Amino acid sequence: MKSRWTFRCYPTPEQEQHLARTFGCVRFVWNWALRARTDAFRAGERIGYPATDKALTLLKQQPETVWLNEVSSVCLQQALRDLQVAFSNFFDKRAAHPSFKRKEARQSANYTERGFSFDHERRILKLAKIGAIKVKWSRKAIPHPSSIRLIRTASGKYFVSLVVETQPAPMPETGESVGVDFGVARLATLSNGERISNPKHGAKWQRRLAFYQKRLARATKGSKRRMRIKRHVARIHEKIGNSRSDTLHKLSTDLVTRFDLICVEDLNLRGMVKNHSLARSLHDASIGSAIRMIEEKAERYGKNVVKIDRWFPSSKTCSDCGHIVEQLPLNVREWTCPECGTTHDRDANAAANILAVGQTVSAHGGTVRRSRAKASERKSQRSANRQGVNRA
Repeated sequence: MKSRWTFRCYPTPEQEQHLARTFGCVRFVWNWALRARTDAFRAGERIGYPATDKALTLLKQQPETVWLNEVSSVCLQQALRDLQVAFSNFFDKRAAHPSFKRKEARQSANYTERGFSFDHERRILKLAKIGAIKVKWSRKAIPHPSSIRLIRTASGKYFVSLVVETQPAPMPETGESVGVDFGVARLATLSNGERISNPKHGAKWQRRLAFYQKRLARATKGSKRRMRIKRHVARIHEKIGNSRSDTLHKLSTDLVTRFDLICVEDLNLRGMVKNHSLARSLHDASIGSAIRMIEEKAERYGKNVVKIDRWFPSSKTCSDCGHIVEQLPLNVREWTCPECGTTHDRDANAAANILAVGQTVSAHGGTVRRSRAKASERKSQRSANRQGVNRA
């Protein structure tokens, strides 16, 4: 399986200047190709990577853009490939339409094996037209990477990200299973009664962030003062992201270590963030990132993850008798079952139901998700019913 390992790197001042040119050329090629493909699409044409690759060769020969030859061609071609992947995800409805890259945002350049060399014994990484770059290696054994990505964050830090081939490392089986109910008030509630509080990293820095954002809005565009404040805002966002990532890594590692089967809900997070009263809290909790981390680590360490269908009424179903209440507003945190009289904590009850359904699915080797085939059949049936009504 492929994994991505990221390390901090420290380029020299000369290398920083060359990296700045590389990032600028990659950004220019991305925006140029995006504009060309967007205009062609509006004109009723569709052009892909082969056409943009040929056009890039001609573009590099023009006098006004001959400076594109100063950087490695591998990065420029990879930018076109990345744009092709972005458009494929867009047309498959897996992502939004590709957007133009900005100079002030996070910058990156991708290198394939033709654009770098790596001596894993001496741990020396050399990039095309840049040379050996100093990297702070935080792992002992590093296999040969298939590709690398050089990153400069908005705060000015440099990182190198390696795609390497790793072998699964199964953990000892514990025989334990758990249902996890993610939320906002509490980050997670487990079916065994454990409750993981939500650190709310974004809320802790909100006042300080608002202070510097207000100063940034009042600063003159293009001034050194504005650039200095903007970098300070980027550092605050970076601290929030690092703290949030640390919390989620610890949570996911703990769950994968202790349990062989982890059951979670397939939440409709895109729909949930449309609720403006919950959007900021949902982004701060990063529930989607937590679920992805659990899935990745479960695959790496030989554990199982079961996703429960988002339409399963886990909160409204009594975990003792199975009775389903019709209405259960979000502000109701405890409720009593009218059938058996049991009083439930909303999140703990949902976690228990998630575990019960997840164990059933795992035992039968099935899924509680609606298959696409059945969904298309239901859609066709509804269309046929509407046509029948219209004819009548």
